Amino acid sequence: MDLVEKGRQVLRIERRELERLEERLDGGFDAAVRLLRASLENRGKIVVIGVGKSGHIGEKIAATLTSTGSFAVFLNSLNALHGDLGMVADGDVILALSYSGETEELNNILPALARFDVRIVSMTGNPDSALARRSDVHLCVRVEKEACPLNLAPTSSTTVMLALGDALAMVLLEERGFRKEDFARFHPGGRLGRGLLLKVRQIMRTGDQLPLVAPDATVQEVLKVMSSRRAGAAVVQAVDGGLAGIFTHGDFVRNFQKDAGLGGRPVSEYMTRKPVVIGADRLAVDVLNLLERHRIDDLVVLDDAGAPVGLVDVQDLTRFQLL
Repeated sequence: MDLVEKGRQVLRIERRELERLEERLDGGFDAAVRLLRASLENRGKIVVIGVGKSGHIGEKIAATLTSTGSFAVFLNSLNALHGDLGMVADGDVILALSYSGETEELNNILPALARFDVRIVSMTGNPDSALARRSDVHLCVRVEKEACPLNLAPTSSTTVMLALGDALAMVLLEERGFRKEDFARFHPGGRLGRGLLLKVRQIMRTGDQLPLVAPDATVQEVLKVMSSRRAGAAVVQAVDGGLAGIFTHGDFVRNFQKDAGLGGRPVSEYMTRKPVVIGADRLAVDVLNLLERHRIDDLVVLDDAGAPVGLVDVQDLTRFQLL
């Protein structure tokens, strides 16, 4: 078996285990979501607990929950009995992760947790385990086969556990009415966050920086305007103030190959008459989506009356750290 086929086999094994997880998802998932939501809506939090590989998965689940508006913290089982249990408070929900359900470090915490008014949701591969039996809700993450050739290294089991954590986070997100704007508030430094916070009017070229030309301007004149504005396109404005079209560097290159003498001809003969446009009050992320979907580098911005008021050049997205 070649290396590529071996890699595919690993993916097939993990995919099948995810399918099994989907097939057996039941009312326990519903109960878990309701517990988590009730805690969050009463100023509680989700405390994700695990150790080892389950701990690594727990850290990711806690991060995903927090970044999507569901306040969560991660507590390493090894540190819980040495002071870190102080982060737990009445009203919290414990999300405990252990594939065996018999992890000593984690089960040793349970008596201490009993002193708090908390509920426990567990993920284990054994519904009869000590952890599962002491939980308010148990979610089964049992797998038939690890993707490890020796069936030893946690692979399928950690994938299933992480996927179930994602499912909890995404359903909570939807149930609690989390919006794109909320995501942006939690991710102001990231590309997506900036794209959701900035509006088109904040990133577009306008005024003296807008390469605006008339339909009867020659291609040579238009190229000079584009060069002086360091733009990859020029907006062609109709006599009535509306949008006539757009002329891009790509339009010039394509047409120059057919007609080397186009420089003295009106730009209206070569412009794109119905370019992709956007409104000034749309979000910057919408610009990214349109540029990608239409495979273009420039977007004309129109006002409510359909008049061109700006241009977004792909170069500008880099300046605003949107690419």
